[in-house]
Amino acid sequence: MSEDAVAGVAHGFAEWFGRRPTGVWSAPGRVNLIGEHTDYNDGFVFPFAIDRRTVVALGDRDDRVLRVATSHDPEAVSIHIDELSPDAVEGWAAYPLGVAWALSEFGADLAHARGVDLYVDSDVPIGAGLSSSAAIECAVALALDEHWGLGFDRPTLAKIGRLAENRAVGAPTGIMDQTASLLGEPDSAVFLDCRSLDADVIPLGLEADGLSLLVIDTRVSHAHATGGYAARRASCEAGARMLGVESLREVRVDDLDRARELLDGETFRRVRHIVTENQRVLDTVRTLREHGSDAIGPFLDASHVSMRDDFEISVPELDLAVDTAQGTGAIGARMTGGGFGGAAIALMIDALVPVVTREVIAAFAEQGFREPVIFTVRPSAGARRDM
Repeated sequence: MSEDAVAGVAHGFAEWFGRRPTGVWSAPGRVNLIGEHTDYNDGFVFPFAIDRRTVVALGDRDDRVLRVATSHDPEAVSIHIDELSPDAVEGWAAYPLGVAWALSEFGADLAHARGVDLYVDSDVPIGAGLSSSAAIECAVALALDEHWGLGFDRPTLAKIGRLAENRAVGAPTGIMDQTASLLGEPDSAVFLDCRSLDADVIPLGLEADGLSLLVIDTRVSHAHATGGYAARRASCEAGARMLGVESLREVRVDDLDRARELLDGETFRRVRHIVTENQRVLDTVRTLREHGSDAIGPFLDASHVSMRDDFEISVPELDLAVDTAQGTGAIGARMTGGGFGGAAIALMIDALVPVVTREVIAAFAEQGFREPVIFTVRPSAGARRDM
């Protein structure tokens, strides 16, 4: 993050609250390279932190009130620390204030904590599947943890962010997004086992290989707290029950023939996506280690087909973005994020970025879709203190 961006957030804090902040923290959004909807099924994921960040400036108060403001809303939201609960506030403020509540649920003693003012700004696109939610949760969690001297480690802060999202926001997401935002490193992705929470940071080598990762934001907005995401999670849990396993992590690819006999058609398709997607994550990590990032394209392509046909979470705009990128020479492409809108990603040689961008914009115009927002992202550092 540039010094100008940090200074801009500090200035925004000063404009809102009339004084300089004590500190500034930030956390990135993430792109999930592969492993979609596997996290809440105790499976494998392979995300990386991106160079789009949410920034939080914090200043002390002399009472026990938490007050949050943002550049995106003309009104600040305040609550007394003693009144924190998962249902205390609604809207965007549920993310930062939900984190404060979740810290106490993990054992933080806030009985004598002083209140703070928080000012939030972000360049992580909202509703694009790049986890703007985890970015704000992780930036606030790190800021409050350090400021209040709570001493939580980063894996625990990831759990705290997930609890805030599940309970305060009402989105039944897994832990992938917060882990990527907290543990990300430059030019690397985080190979996460969502059952054990073991995380391995693996170099991607995109820059050395002359590769770019293009994000195609369809501008079809999604929201995890609405029904489609929750319905897919419920279907996976039902499939696991019918197969007699604790989670779909325990089902292997060679178990799918038996699963087909036991499950109805829709539930089987949901299960098949999870099982094959877990295998694709393992295959992607192995191939990356053995052959480099330019060899992982087939797994990205197959992941999109599975999400489109088995999990049924794609939309026409995402399919068009993926098909056009593939047809223009991308190494691999897939939708990323929870689905029902959001963004697609495409891996390609650097020289193809302007070509694919032009072709996707033209294809969207021909179909009468809104013009997509297209940009490259770099695997970047996780949450940190900036000032």
